[in-house]
Amino acid sequence: MSTKLQHTNKPKIGYSCYYATSREGEQFVAEHVFSYQISGVMTISDSQKKYIFNPGDFRFIRRNHLVKFNKQPPRNGEFKSVSIYLDQQTLRKFSMEYGFKAAGHFDGDAILNLEPRPLYKSFMQSLTPYQQEHLQIDDKLQGLKLNEAILILLQSKPEIKNILFDFSEPGKIDLEAFMEKNFHFNVQLNRFAYLTGRSLATFKRDFEKIFNITPSRWLLQRRLQEAYYLIKENGKRASEIYLELGFEDLSHFSFAFKNKYGVAPSKL
Repeated sequence: MSTKLQHTNKPKIGYSCYYATSREGEQFVAEHVFSYQISGVMTISDSQKKYIFNPGDFRFIRRNHLVKFNKQPPRNGEFKSVSIYLDQQTLRKFSMEYGFKAAGHFDGDAILNLEPRPLYKSFMQSLTPYQQEHLQIDDKLQGLKLNEAILILLQSKPEIKNILFDFSEPGKIDLEAFMEKNFHFNVQLNRFAYLTGRSLATFKRDFEKIFNITPSRWLLQRRLQEAYYLIKENGKRASEIYLELGFEDLSHFSFAFKNKYGVAPSKL
């Protein structure tokens, strides 16, 4: 169950509540996210690292990144978290009103484990009544809460201004290196194109020059190649790896695997 506390389809303040383990797969993080882990364990991974957040932990996820996440409720309990989505429109308006600007470009981790601070906790707890009463936050009040979250982050971690107020879009980067790191994310090609600083047409053209194959066919072959290695060399089961490698369901993975290698993954 997920309760979204606002009027539009793109929530800016949202609660997550799960009674069973939720493997939600891939997500393109389009906006910065400031979150508090209330109960249960959240595991998040990008192409570089895996992060584990326990009850009482705070995290900040930078926009324009690909992540995978798993929500694990406590035994006989509920997984609960609250997240604040800091969209570009809100941050641009805040920048103009308060005069904050980025002093440089932040090139660190996609996910930041924030040190617990009383200001963080009191702010997140101020949102609890809306969760308990299933109320919608008025647009004006919601705007005030977003600004409060930004001010708290800036006071507690001043250098975060180089993240919040960097409004530049992804620049053109090494396509081959990026794809080797991120092939296991199940997102549309236009996401890969955007994150490598290209239009979709340019992405496809550059891709075929480098790999001599279309992006879709390369992704399938690369995922199957990795699956073969994990099953053959590491003894993994198909049910353990198909989601991690970007396949939407087990039957599709098994069919594609057998079609390429002539044997079902369970028989390898």
